[in-house]
Amino acid sequence: MTETPQESSPSLSSTPEPAIDTAQLVQFLRRKQGNWVEWGEACAQLQKSGYSPQQIFEETGFEPIQQNQVIVAAQVFSSLVKGNLAEEILSYFQHKGSDILYEFRILTQPERVIASEFANQRKLDADEARELTKAMKEFSRFSISPEGFSNHPGDVLAYQAWKSARQQNDLQQRSRLIAKGLKYAQSQTAREKIEQLLTDFSVSPKRSAPRLPIYRLEAEEDIPRLIPVVGEFPITLSDLNAVPLMEEIGKFRIVKSSGNAAWVAVTGWQVVINAEDPVAILGNSANLPNPLPNKSEPVLIIIDRAQREWDTDAYFLVESSEHLDLQWFDENPPISLLGKLILVVRPQKVLDEDQIRDVWQMDE
Repeated sequence: MTETPQESSPSLSSTPEPAIDTAQLVQFLRRKQGNWVEWGEACAQLQKSGYSPQQIFEETGFEPIQQNQVIVAAQVFSSLVKGNLAEEILSYFQHKGSDILYEFRILTQPERVIASEFANQRKLDADEARELTKAMKEFSRFSISPEGFSNHPGDVLAYQAWKSARQQNDLQQRSRLIAKGLKYAQSQTAREKIEQLLTDFSVSPKRSAPRLPIYRLEAEEDIPRLIPVVGEFPITLSDLNAVPLMEEIGKFRIVKSSGNAAWVAVTGWQVVINAEDPVAILGNSANLPNPLPNKSEPVLIIIDRAQREWDTDAYFLVESSEHLDLQWFDENPPISLLGKLILVVRPQKVLDEDQIRDVWQMDE
């Protein structure tokens, strides 16, 4: 999906007409005309017109994973155009860059421009682009750059290699990382920091990330139900009618009323009772810092906003690129911690949820 033929294509980059010619877009994709940027735009327009990824695959041969890659990468490419990236670099990525630009999706627009310039200069592949993206995001959290290293992408990659080399006992692996750091180092000071490791064999042990505090709901009694309180007797009919209607949502029975609040009932385990300012966030097991094995499933993430002091044995909620994220830090980070992860709750495993409601079936 990185090489594109040179046939002419319809004008997909221009503002689309109100009525999209889906047949033309399907034919365009089936023939693989134009370049991958236009493929991404065409796939996006078909999906907006009601086509499912599977339907697009059946009619064009573009697999859903390929559709996602070119759609997202085309959005990144559009941001590079707006960021005034040099024309020769834009031309380079237009013909064989969807896999690389896809990796830059979590970067900000200025970071994407810098990363794209470096990727073009060094002719990075997708794996190297992914490594660069991760390194840039981690480096961006420093309020002050580490001593000797600038924020140039080369120095950013060199810093990661330097940091990993210092944690290595194996001399062969240590030498490989030193060579990697010297390969990418842009500034003279970064090179000097890495070269110091050639004579300094001290090791800074790498700390292992702590295990996630996982609990799966097992018994029916573990799934509490939130019930509105009318008041205390004596009460009136108006008191009863004043109770808002509630709706239970999802496997964790999240309750939403007609007001501007929603609640979820969590069993009163000690860690929950001791929390000073707990909040709940819905998530997925596959997106946790350490993804859980087996099939992905919804999880309920409990954060105590009162606990903001760094602890090497805990995960914390932090702001990353205008979004909130869970992260672990092996040393006190230079960014604000928004709360400590105290619990991850997995849903109850139920073979037949209808049997729970119909007790007589269980008796039989």
